[in-house]
Amino acid sequence: MVAAAHQAPGPLSGVTVLDLSTVGPASRCTRLLADYGAAVVKVGPVPGPDAPGTTPPPHAYAAGRGTRRLCLDLRRPEGRDAFLDLASGADVVVESFRPGVVARLGIGYEAVRARNPGIVYVSTSGYGQEGARAGWAGHDLDYLAVGGYLAMTEPLGDGRPPLPGATIADSAAGGMQAALAVCAALVRRGAGGEGTYLDVAVADGVLWLMSLVLEEELAGAGTPVPGHDVLSGRYACYGTYAAADGRHVAVAAIEPKFFANLCAALGCGQWAAAQYDEGCQEELRAVLAAAFLRRPRDDWAAELAGADTCVAPVLAVEEVAADGAFAARGAFVEARRPDAAAFRQLAPVLAGMPRPPGPVEVPGPGTDTEALLAAAGYPPARVGELLAAGVVA
Repeated sequence: MVAAAHQAPGPLSGVTVLDLSTVGPASRCTRLLADYGAAVVKVGPVPGPDAPGTTPPPHAYAAGRGTRRLCLDLRRPEGRDAFLDLASGADVVVESFRPGVVARLGIGYEAVRARNPGIVYVSTSGYGQEGARAGWAGHDLDYLAVGGYLAMTEPLGDGRPPLPGATIADSAAGGMQAALAVCAALVRRGAGGEGTYLDVAVADGVLWLMSLVLEEELAGAGTPVPGHDVLSGRYACYGTYAAADGRHVAVAAIEPKFFANLCAALGCGQWAAAQYDEGCQEELRAVLAAAFLRRPRDDWAAELAGADTCVAPVLAVEEVAADGAFAARGAFVEARRPDAAAFRQLAPVLAGMPRPPGPVEVPGPGTDTEALLAAAGYPPARVGELLAAGVVA
């Protein structure tokens, strides 16, 4: 296989990943693996009116940073064989088709394992490859719904759960779950040489995200609902408050010492002892709300955020993108694409990901099909035949 160029060696350098997805949890997974140093090859359909899949905007998923791309018609025997040849030299395959599709195409786990016994093969789906919901279509909101996340979120005025502000199921419950499972499988393979099959169900990942409240219910310790404990809004010390300019602050002063500091700073120190008094939470909430309305959000943030009060400003997305504290940690980077003007993007921000020392190059239009097939042992004449026949692009 041809390795993708990276700005610096990462802990997954030398690992090659074939990614059959375009969006969603699987693409979140391979984005993580690429930023940890893996060489990710995106395998897409040959362009045409019948090509399946969704094309994300060019800037999405870090604009393909650290990845290569080829197009195969997997419905044709020659395309299937080309994929299996590529998989023979890969370490990981990630797919996100509906359950059973890869097996029908002849590129499922058993077919790949026959060629490459050490392969780590990952199938991502909403509800798993088997079970009562396996055939259900779905997206992020559906997985959050069945896993209890939406029901535990403070409802809107008409009782409906609000829409989450991020694709939590795709990114955390799905993508991070898959990437973690891949890393664990690679460690196991390194010890014993065995590959494995990973059935990554996003809904299962939501259960893990909801583990605190689910374990409370399962243990018979109570039935969690919005507002049932400190983390879900029962007490005034944990919530959001409007400031004088209409923007908001987040207060998470769970420990008494932090709440006492907050009350003193707000001029209502006499209320510190009532932090968990069940009989006066509405009154206490009104006291805090009135106090925060006296000054703009950023004034409060400047005074309180660094003063052991567990207060932070609620930043809008455009404010996050311009935030100096994140920038100082190297959270943003300039990306350069051959066919477009440079633009900013999120850098590899998670622990252990190598940070680029300067601007990063991201791929432009087109594919790396010829180079990738050549590296898999295809002579130029055979590559030309496949291109002419529309099997690859």
